[in-house]
Amino acid sequence: MLLSSLAQLEILCKQLYETTDTTTRLQAEKALVEFTNSPDCLNKCQLLLERGSSSYSQLLAGTCLSKLVSRTSNPLPLEQRIDIRNYVLNYLASRPKLAAFVTQALIQLYARITKLGWFDCQKEDYVFRNVIVDVTRFLQDSVEHCIIGVTILSQLTNEINQADTTHPLTKHRKIASSFRDSSLFDIFTLSCNLLKQASGKNLNLNDESQHGLLMQLLKLAHNCLNFDFIGTSTDESSDDLCTVQIPTSWRSAFLDSSTLQLFFDLYHSIPPSLSPLVLSCLVQIASVRRSLFNNAERAKFLSHLVDGVKRILENPQSLSDPNNYHEFCRLLARLKSNYQLGELVKVENYPEVIRLIANFTVTSLQHWEFAPNSVHYLLSLWQRLAASVPYVKATEPHMLETYTPEVTKAYITSRLESVHIILRDGLEDPLDDAGLVQQQLDQLSTIGRCEYEKTCALLVQLFDQSAQSYQELLQSTNSSTMDIAVQEGRLTWLVYIIGAVIGGRVSFASTDEQDAMDGELVCRVLQLMNLTDSRLAQAGNEKLELAMLSFFEQFRKIYIGDQVQKSSKLYRRLSEVLGLNDETMVLSVFIGKIITNLKYWGQCEPITSKTLQLLNDLSIGYSSVRKLVKLTAVQFMLNNHTSEHFSFLGVNNQSNLSDMRCRTTFYTALGRLLMVDLGEDEDQFEQFMLPLTAAFEAVAAMFSTNTFNEQEAKRTLVGLVRDLRGIAFAFNAKTCFMMLFDWIYPTYMPILQRAIELWYHVPACTTPVLKLMAELVHNRSQRLQFDVSSPNGILLFRETSKMITTYGNRILTLGEVPKDQVYALKLKGISICFSMLKAVLSGNYVNFGVFRLYGDDALDNALQTFIKLLLSIPHSDLLDYPKLSQSYYSLLEVLTQDHMNFIASLEPHVVMYILSSISEGLTALDTMVCTGCCSSLDHIVTYLFKQLSRSTKKRAAPMAQESDRFLHIMQQHPEMIQQVRATSSTPPLAQMLSTVLNIIIFEDCRNQWSMSRPLLGLILLNEKVGVGSVFTLAYWKSHDYCLLQGPNAHVQGHSTHRYSSTQAILCMFQYILFIYFTALLVSLSNKWPSHCATNKLLFSRTIHAHKDSVHRAHFMVSQSIHLLGNFGAILAFGFTVSCVISGPYIFPIYCIFATVNHIQYVMSFYKTNPCINCSVLNVTSCDIVVVPPPTAEVCAPYAIW
Repeated sequence: MLLSSLAQLEILCKQLYETTDTTTRLQAEKALVEFTNSPDCLNKCQLLLERGSSSYSQLLAGTCLSKLVSRTSNPLPLEQRIDIRNYVLNYLASRPKLAAFVTQALIQLYARITKLGWFDCQKEDYVFRNVIVDVTRFLQDSVEHCIIGVTILSQLTNEINQADTTHPLTKHRKIASSFRDSSLFDIFTLSCNLLKQASGKNLNLNDESQHGLLMQLLKLAHNCLNFDFIGTSTDESSDDLCTVQIPTSWRSAFLDSSTLQLFFDLYHSIPPSLSPLVLSCLVQIASVRRSLFNNAERAKFLSHLVDGVKRILENPQSLSDPNNYHEFCRLLARLKSNYQLGELVKVENYPEVIRLIANFTVTSLQHWEFAPNSVHYLLSLWQRLAASVPYVKATEPHMLETYTPEVTKAYITSRLESVHIILRDGLEDPLDDAGLVQQQLDQLSTIGRCEYEKTCALLVQLFDQSAQSYQELLQSTNSSTMDIAVQEGRLTWLVYIIGAVIGGRVSFASTDEQDAMDGELVCRVLQLMNLTDSRLAQAGNEKLELAMLSFFEQFRKIYIGDQVQKSSKLYRRLSEVLGLNDETMVLSVFIGKIITNLKYWGQCEPITSKTLQLLNDLSIGYSSVRKLVKLTAVQFMLNNHTSEHFSFLGVNNQSNLSDMRCRTTFYTALGRLLMVDLGEDEDQFEQFMLPLTAAFEAVAAMFSTNTFNEQEAKRTLVGLVRDLRGIAFAFNAKTCFMMLFDWIYPTYMPILQRAIELWYHVPACTTPVLKLMAELVHNRSQRLQFDVSSPNGILLFRETSKMITTYGNRILTLGEVPKDQVYALKLKGISICFSMLKAVLSGNYVNFGVFRLYGDDALDNALQTFIKLLLSIPHSDLLDYPKLSQSYYSLLEVLTQDHMNFIASLEPHVVMYILSSISEGLTALDTMVCTGCCSSLDHIVTYLFKQLSRSTKKRAAPMAQESDRFLHIMQQHPEMIQQVRATSSTPPLAQMLSTVLNIIIFEDCRNQWSMSRPLLGLILLNEKVGVGSVFTLAYWKSHDYCLLQGPNAHVQGHSTHRYSSTQAILCMFQYILFIYFTALLVSLSNKWPSHCATNKLLFSRTIHAHKDSVHRAHFMVSQSIHLLGNFGAILAFGFTVSCVISGPYIFPIYCIFATVNHIQYVMSFYKTNPCINCSVLNVTSCDIVVVPPPTAEVCAPYAIW
């Protein structure tokens, strides 16, 4: 039976990895998933490794075992994990020639076990930390065994460096820090020694095994250098110019020049297939933090680094390999990211090196088709160098005035020369990648501004040549299309570059001469625009138009606005050449271009969207918008915003519904322009709204018939509501918004409701309608202020409630939605409904008490629909989708603040759902979500505390039915409040107290004030189970934080954990500070037993002050350990604890003695604080004896300090 099941597993493995039939593969995958979850999976995995005949079965065994040791629920016992670790090492040692993917899977298994068991002890020994000892036997054997041993170390380093989403980030950082302090430097030293041995031997790198060994050694060294030393979790792809935070204990390795020289020598001696790894290591070495060295040491290190770079540049043969080239460009960029220009110029070979780098850059730019992604690093280097010129104080010449013009010229000319080649050979055009082009232009803007006279002269010369050739080709009757396209491509690049260098202007560093040069360039671009616009009726070039818009955007940022000096030499030059005397005339050119683009390019989405964004930006400025309104062209737009004049406003059956998004931007700008002179002129408003009125009437006519063109109706309605949303967003004043409200309600509101009823399952239709409604109910700038005799606020809420109820009830009928479509089809609409409900509930224009008073169910319907929608969303989705989480938690904050009676009336499972969502949100990365959770928790706890206090009074006032029911729920479910060490998946209020305490004390809390607000109520609420509960909570939290032992490690009596002497000091210090801080909170809660606003304010202020003291104390002790060693840390330890923990219960700490091998601390407590429930805390260099938590009876007499 067993052998047959193993045979069946092997067959399934082959079907999974080899078959091309999708159905067979899915069936095999399903069967293997069931095998992984089976209770006898562990035994069968071992049998597969021992008796499996195929590599695929061995791979299955390795991956299944990795899943078993990684699971957080029902983890494997320690002895079993040790057996698996030992078995894997023996298996690898006895089978060095396994398939590569099998070896990798088993090494991954070893790394995972080691990481997750890093703090596990057996017989006073950390059983998973002897990694170098485990690997030594591999390194002393054959080449194949050496490869396995080095790979184990490399994979382990990488595994510990990566956070695992299934385990807490705090635990990951604790493991990573311990691994960094105890093992990482030894591993790095081992890799360097092995590399030195390899470089000293004449390895035959044509031998696959020796080649593989050297590659694994380089990967190991790189993983060590790429380790996240301080927990910043930097993403190298997002910011490649980071600093490597090498620990101070590594100083010796970097002060020794042989380490740096080792990698440079390896680069020159190994083949190009391996040298990129060497350069990657050099990139990390070049990025070590500046503070690792003093000034003299840093200068020496930089000199060796520059010498190595110079040697590579003098022998560039290997740089023909794209990977080598890319890594070397990264190395060059790191030279300036970590060192100042004033330090670079003092290097002995600087003049020669900067010349070589400049030549290398020019050559690289000229070969634009080779490794285009690497150009970013070269331009980044020169950008940083150019930006540093005004600040360099060294007397040595930096010579950038010589070489930056060469780099600028090389970039510009290479881009112009590439146009013909791209068109001739049909190559990929760099201009198609707008993001890459913009990134390079941002870098060039700084480089070009260095020696700007030369840059401007070059651009004028090249532009005049291309413009003249272009004009001659247009006038010629026999010019070829190719020639015209080439000149248009060249002009496109020049317009982009001119816009970039104008955008690079820095106000405090610019001169009148440079502004005059800008004027020369601007005149030429505007003259070219006049030429191209005159040809739009016949032909146009999309890329050239996009370049024009980029130029206009840069010009607007620099030379149009309230802060621009009107005496600029640029305007003087524009007046001389083009007759544009002031900003108003320049704005007329802008508007003319915008109207021209919307007329001729209305069906081109990229040009239309960028054109409308330019119009929107112009409409924001206070002075510019008032100048714009006076222009005839703007008045034309306000009076003729129809599809007849602007084609993108038409209903095009070929376009997608999502293409209409730009209409919102258009009407937002028009709305701002209309508001300037609108005042209370209703006739002008009605005239402006005529096209939208006609569109609404058309939709209403369609809905009134049984048969209508559904697609046409959808397009008309979606375009219309997008237009209205833009107007509603722009109308942020009461007068004009009331005009809009009176226009749309009640005449056209039923049309929106009807659209939701018909197309609730079509997000392209419902999303714009819901967003319009959310905008209409948003009381932005207090624009929704109705007269006291007006019922419009209540009527508006009724319409909102009706829309939420209609959409919510219908969207819940969709049934099961595929995971990849759940946000688009369901969650996005729900998120908008949450935002809508939040806006109307917090708008302060509706008295919600009248609904119950007069029996109106609008409020109750909206809130009940909210609950239905909420319960249809899994907890994980609430935080997985940022927009959904922000809308939900902000709505929950409003509900708990103003509608707590409704929350109190909910069923127990709903209350638990809400409390659980708050508990999860407290640890969210989004500050807005975290702050909202704190406020919601504060409101809930305040409400509950008041009800509990009221119920205990002798002459208590009669409580509302909901309040009484809420208290009854709490009594029926005491785990919501009283459970201190929760084991269920639903966290109680006491667990939230634990979470808040942990965040405030130990984490870098960005919203500490918000976090402290619910603390007083939580502590007072937990008073019902005794003061000792809070101390017990503090004990377990500090114990888990400092020692990272799970609940399974807590046994009756004493629990022993092995630590180094340094860790012992920090562990004790954190433990005592946590107990102190918790005792402080309890004492403050007794000082202010009333949960009123004043007491909460005083409580939060006190917490803020004491947390600063705790952080300063912790910093002092940790720095003392690094600077003075363990003995000095003892003195700092005793001093800081005595300073921080002031009052009658002070901890005098005495150092008994210190030896070379270990330090023994005995903490004697005079006036021992019984809250710790400990008379002696015995600490040696490797043991901490932690006593059980305190009891309520022991703690109670000492609650008030």
